[in-house]
Amino acid sequence: MPNSALKLVILDRDGTINQDRDDYVKSEAEWVPLPGALEAIARLNHAGWHVVVATNQSGLGRGLFDVAALNAMHTKMHKLLATAGGRVEAIFYCPHGPEQACRCRKPAPGLFEQIGERYGVSLQGVPTVGDTARDLIAGTSVGCEPHLVLTGKGEAWREPLAAGQGLPTNFPASTRVHENLAAFAAWLIARDNELASPAHGD
Repeated sequence: MPNSALKLVILDRDGTINQDRDDYVKSEAEWVPLPGALEAIARLNHAGWHVVVATNQSGLGRGLFDVAALNAMHTKMHKLLATAGGRVEAIFYCPHGPEQACRCRKPAPGLFEQIGERYGVSLQGVPTVGDTARDLIAGTSVGCEPHLVLTGKGEAWREPLAAGQGLPTNFPASTRVHENLAAFAAWLIARDNELASPAHGD
């Protein structure tokens, strides 16, 4: 497939694919997928989307777990995904704490820049999904299309949105909101199908 035709989706990890924890996800045992999330990734794959992950993992820099533990978490994720019929192409992570002022810790754009370089593509219009404003700010700074899921830290916005309040102004103005990763996948695939229909032809 030529790079210009690469259908790429960039996902946050904690709170988007798996359960988040206030004390950090520190081990394979603590890495627990959210209901329907792995199946959602499989649905995206089957619809021709390449899924990559961009995740802050400051627990490494804080000494809460090591790279071997992180690799074990991701091995578990890959195995469970394979069982669900899906796959994540690559995982880009920032190991730094906020005090290290790196370029890769979201909301800085470094992880997304690495993804663009790895795949040799512009990220303009590439959907990115996360459960916090910083996930989406990092993506939109390189042109991604922002999508918020109401799982993980995103659950905080469920009631305000239901009451008709908008998202806070620190979210990108173009943010679309989805119940969870499965709802996002269904939305994206439906949009894809609609754009591919004869009514949207030449």
